[in-house]
Amino acid sequence: MRIDAHQHFWRYEPREFDWIDERMAALRRDFLPGDFKPWLEGSGIDGCVAVQVRQSLEETSWLLGLAEQFPFVRGVVGWVDLRARELPKTLAALSRNRKLVGVRHIVQSEPDHRFLLQPEFLRGIAMLEEFGLAYDLLIYTKHLGLAAEFVDKFPRQRFVLDHLAKPPIKSGQLGVWERGLREIAKFPNLMAKLSGLVTEADWEAWTPGEIRACLEVAFACFGARRLMVGSDWPVCTLAGTYHRVMGIVEEYVGERCSTEEAEAVLGGNAAKFWRLATPEN
Repeated sequence: MRIDAHQHFWRYEPREFDWIDERMAALRRDFLPGDFKPWLEGSGIDGCVAVQVRQSLEETSWLLGLAEQFPFVRGVVGWVDLRARELPKTLAALSRNRKLVGVRHIVQSEPDHRFLLQPEFLRGIAMLEEFGLAYDLLIYTKHLGLAAEFVDKFPRQRFVLDHLAKPPIKSGQLGVWERGLREIAKFPNLMAKLSGLVTEADWEAWTPGEIRACLEVAFACFGARRLMVGSDWPVCTLAGTYHRVMGIVEEYVGERCSTEEAEAVLGGNAAKFWRLATPEN
């Protein structure tokens, strides 16, 4: 089974998407399953995991509704307020839908550098295992040391690192990122997504070699059994077509991995990690 482990849907509203600046103007429109399905089918990919963009329960419910309507949306990583007192009740209600496979908070944008270690947030993370939910880590390279301390507190919780913690590809200064990635990869309950890399490079002039350099580090740190490919569509379209972005990873694993390992990275790991249901069951 081929799975795109990271992509987004949204109905564009300027006030809700103020992070989409003038340079990203091409993203100022709706991106819905009907727009995405041809790209999946054209790439031979069986399904995807839709990841939250807005920090609202309304969006989480909307994404779950899309997943029910479109079977190729195999799972949803939504948002809940992990610091809220009513969190157990919220998780109990949402997790009745088996398409909810995980939650995410946009930690990279929090003004508090130590947000991950806030007591209320830690309390919320501690509740996820009970409901069978994974947690997506969306952070920058500067947060990797703190994130390792955070993951260490929850040895039984399943985590996945989004976008390899956004390596500074454009600057080429990868040393700090590589050291941080090696440290956090020591935790066996942490997976990582090979996603969002092209938009960390020069959108107009990036080369496959720059991306492959990051893939080399990721495979050295995590190995083929703890990595999963993701497009970050539609954000990735700022720097390349869906086929080109996904093709970099496909070509890499085709050259460097066994058939079994390649199948794991291209879908098997995601299916196992999130316990994804097939359309038939």
